[in-house]
Amino acid sequence: MGVADVIAPGLRVLFCGINPGLVTAATGHHFARPGNRFWPALHKSGFTPRLFRPDEQAELLPLGLGITNVVARESAKADELTRAELVEGGEILVAKVLEYRPKWLAVVGVTAYRDAFGERKAGMGRQERRIGDTRVWILPNPSGLNAHYTADTLAAAFAELREAAD
Repeated sequence: MGVADVIAPGLRVLFCGINPGLVTAATGHHFARPGNRFWPALHKSGFTPRLFRPDEQAELLPLGLGITNVVARESAKADELTRAELVEGGEILVAKVLEYRPKWLAVVGVTAYRDAFGERKAGMGRQERRIGDTRVWILPNPSGLNAHYTADTLAAAFAELREAAD
């Protein structure tokens, strides 16, 4: 079960989704559901030189970017996950970050971050928390189900991280 991480030691940014959706699980490609705005936000924010497709996810590695998830289990919606799954996933994520040592960990989804790390008041953007030498940033969930962010405001949030990570 689960989708393989796109990860290597010393990345500039390791993006961390909440968990694989059903389309992602079926294809093996992160953020694969049509309507998910991760790939457009990555491009519009300047992280990638062009709009990548989910099946081109390995091309992120030469750019110093990677993808993982808090929880490996797939679900139709993130709210199907239990708090216990998120806490356990947070522990696994910490171990992964300590092993691979990215400069930044960018968690996409503030509620999942709060549950996984027990930081109930965490907000968007740069966090005080560090995992080893890795800085932590929270981005909005790029799911098409997140109506609080437009494509442009989502790209702007990603661009803030890109500027900090450069």
